[in-house]
Amino acid sequence: MKVLTILLLFLTFESLIFGASKKPNVLLVSIDDLNDWVGCMGGHPQAKTPNIDRVAKMGTLFNNSHCQSPVCNPSRASMMTGRYPHTSGVYFLSPDLKEAPVLKNLKTMPEVFADYGYKTMAAGKIFHRGDKRFFQEYLPTGGFGPKPKKKISQPHGHPLWDWGIFPDDDNLMPDMKCAKWAVDQLSQKHDKPFFMGVGFYRPHVPMFATKKWFDMHPRDQIKLPAVRKDDLKDLSQYAIDLTNLNHVSPTHKWVTEAGQWEHAVQSYLASVTFADHCLGLVLDALEKSEHADNTIIALFSDHGFHLGEKERWAKRSLWEDGTRVPIIVSAPDHKAGQKTNRPAELLDVFPTLLELAGLPKDETQEGQSLVPLMKNPKKEWNHPAITSFGLGNYSIRSTHYRFIQYFEGSRELYDLRDDPHEWNNLIKDPKMKQFIKKHAAFIPEKQHPILPGNSTGHNAYAASKENIKR
Repeated sequence: MKVLTILLLFLTFESLIFGASKKPNVLLVSIDDLNDWVGCMGGHPQAKTPNIDRVAKMGTLFNNSHCQSPVCNPSRASMMTGRYPHTSGVYFLSPDLKEAPVLKNLKTMPEVFADYGYKTMAAGKIFHRGDKRFFQEYLPTGGFGPKPKKKISQPHGHPLWDWGIFPDDDNLMPDMKCAKWAVDQLSQKHDKPFFMGVGFYRPHVPMFATKKWFDMHPRDQIKLPAVRKDDLKDLSQYAIDLTNLNHVSPTHKWVTEAGQWEHAVQSYLASVTFADHCLGLVLDALEKSEHADNTIIALFSDHGFHLGEKERWAKRSLWEDGTRVPIIVSAPDHKAGQKTNRPAELLDVFPTLLELAGLPKDETQEGQSLVPLMKNPKKEWNHPAITSFGLGNYSIRSTHYRFIQYFEGSRELYDLRDDPHEWNNLIKDPKMKQFIKKHAAFIPEKQHPILPGNSTGHNAYAASKENIKR
């Protein structure tokens, strides 16, 4: 504690002598539930994301980046504290990170930056909930936004599960309010370096956007994701149950029989393009501001999203569609327009920002700084991305392979170079034994028990385990 106090005094003294501009600002941008349907990531041929692509041209795109959990709360709690879900026990939508004994006394990312003299502020969704607790200044923007009096496309089910054209004015959308707040903040002078969080809610359900964004993705021209009818034949029943039981999303059967598949894909693409437009407003303001040459940008999403792939919808899977997310980092004095296919994790963002800002490394964090890959995108990298969904369920993603091991012992292995859709489970191929062994070695030996909760994830996990006994 004495060492930290002395360091803080030194940093304060340094700021008084050299000025706050010596430290770079940080702009942290979150886009909720965004999978790889991004132009520069190639996840869907009709994705229109000129501004996310613009950030990629400004810095380094981590093209093989993955979440620590395919669910909002554990993913964001992990990223913002630097701890894996299997370390904290926060595997599902509950409990809150401050209710987890391992996490409740840890400083989160904005709190650490505040300790080192940063002004911290945010709008929208950076944490899963309670952002006001972690930022010095916080603007709530209206959550998932206005909803029509009657659901548009899915008449039954969870209130958030809907899609279509709504409302008729972009200014009614929380993401537009968030963008305008950021534009205003970037136009101002700040007496300290700032750490600014900008958290967009789209394309999270309800997948609503105004008509002009839908017009950019005509429904009769929509290309559907590739789905193979026999895709699930080489999976265990446990793997199928874990991703499908007790979920609030519609079934793939209902979506297809209701004639809503094209419409839902259109709505997701339109929502992504709208969120990208809001990002563009923020980028324009940054470029026009006095902060342009001294600001780190880190863009991320919390997890992937299925839109029919493997006959399922939404998150909560350990496959590529459920875990792959954009991570893009741009920083002063670092090369632009780079891409690396080395695996990266959301857990890596925290140590990366500390290093880029010239702040001390936290040896207790479980992620890796990605700065070495920003210097050399082809650097040897023995740090696969580890994703979990409940105790005993893990995905290990390396540069070319995905290995999955489930609670009841079933396994999957995919070579993403030849099988980008993960249709061919290679786990029984005798030629793959060495690869299986290499990846399985990263399954954590110590796994925190699941903390109590009553989320859909808790219920699905329990139901899947129960089915094993039958």
